[in-house]
Amino acid sequence: MKIKLAYIGGGSKQWARVFMNDLALTENLEGEVALYDIDIEAARRNQAIGNRLNGCDNAVSHWTYTVYENLEDALKGADFVALSILPGTFDEMESDVHAPEKYGVYQSVGDTVGPGGVLRAMRTVPLYEEFARAIKQYCPNAWVINFTNPMAICVQTLYDVFPQIKAFGCCHEVFHAQNFLCAVAHEQLGIPRPDRHDIYTDASGVNHFTWITEAKHDGIDLLSLLPDFIAKYGKKGFYTGTLSEENVVGNPFCYDNRVKMDLFSRYGVLGAAGDRHLAEFVNNSWYLRDPQTVESWGFHITPVSYRKERQAERVAESIRLANGELPVQLHKSDEEAIMLMKSLLGFGRTVSNVNIVNVGQMPDMPLGTVVETNCVFDQDSVKPVVARSLPDGVKALVYRNAVNTDTCYRGIKTRDLDVIFESFVNQPLCSTLSLQQARELFVEMLVNTRRYLDQYFDIEGWITR
Repeated sequence: MKIKLAYIGGGSKQWARVFMNDLALTENLEGEVALYDIDIEAARRNQAIGNRLNGCDNAVSHWTYTVYENLEDALKGADFVALSILPGTFDEMESDVHAPEKYGVYQSVGDTVGPGGVLRAMRTVPLYEEFARAIKQYCPNAWVINFTNPMAICVQTLYDVFPQIKAFGCCHEVFHAQNFLCAVAHEQLGIPRPDRHDIYTDASGVNHFTWITEAKHDGIDLLSLLPDFIAKYGKKGFYTGTLSEENVVGNPFCYDNRVKMDLFSRYGVLGAAGDRHLAEFVNNSWYLRDPQTVESWGFHITPVSYRKERQAERVAESIRLANGELPVQLHKSDEEAIMLMKSLLGFGRTVSNVNIVNVGQMPDMPLGTVVETNCVFDQDSVKPVVARSLPDGVKALVYRNAVNTDTCYRGIKTRDLDVIFESFVNQPLCSTLSLQQARELFVEMLVNTRRYLDQYFDIEGWITR
């Protein structure tokens, strides 16, 4: 089957390459990948890399990679649209993550919630308003897959601007929790470690703060294994990633699952995201009081300097791959986006967790907010599965963050900095700030990133009134 896939952010140094690898290893699909990016040279490098992937011995499909200089041409006739952008640059993200530290507010990621998540959303929503309008005009029947953070507010924008859009957000954090449960099964039952696709999980929440309320493998309740497992590993941690021991040390993306285990001990359900994400959705005194507290819980603050170094390395690698100086190799990832695309095209049914508007699949959350639950993917259809109810304590935590996101979106949509500030000051990570401190921090972060904000918001008027 031939399709057209428009990739917005097609100069991506990471996700586009993962996507291209998976496409080349996917049977029964071929066609055009339309690459669009404001960094056109980066898109052209990915075009060259994609064309080289077609020549790999283990490639099972052929894709034509085309670079488009304008959004509308990239979208025209598209069957699928992938959205994967960096709103602003890592210089703006440096302010998002590190400016709050002088006020005692630490963020391990800073791209979804907390002060960093709010500022990133302010840069992202206006762009997504443009994307939604363009999709409505040029490919209204396309399925839209979002990979950009803040995930929930991106998906919310798409549906608000174009209510008939067919969009969902993909995130792999739940997959990591499923792998954790597979490791628990192996450790506690002495069985070969299952593949995560061989276990059933019911997951619900908001992106990066999703919870597994049920998990089974061959009829065995995996959550029932956790108390004994936590008694053994809760204090020293249990790393379940794939990196070798020497590559784990000092890697800010690695964590020991101690936050996840602590939250399970509190609430009886499993936080289904990495510790570095989970910690940002609760009061900062729990896990992010200061750098020493962070390290004591077995995870790390991800400095933006590290991201900049990695980006430079990836750009250098992309140049060499595009020029043929490095060999290209195809490796299938653990991502599910291509599998979901195939189900939407009629190649079998799939159940997976995605981010979509709440139409009742989470009855305890506001209707219309974006939640993450299991959904059934079938031919041209995504149907949310009604999730099990969360325990009251978890429900309260999730509800606060869901309402914060809705408030933040409402403020950005109306360009009302007062409403955005309501969301900012109510972030759990800002719980130790006075109102005056919160305002001072908000102003500083606005000023630091205003070159991406001034065209949308009256920052000067708000600051000086």
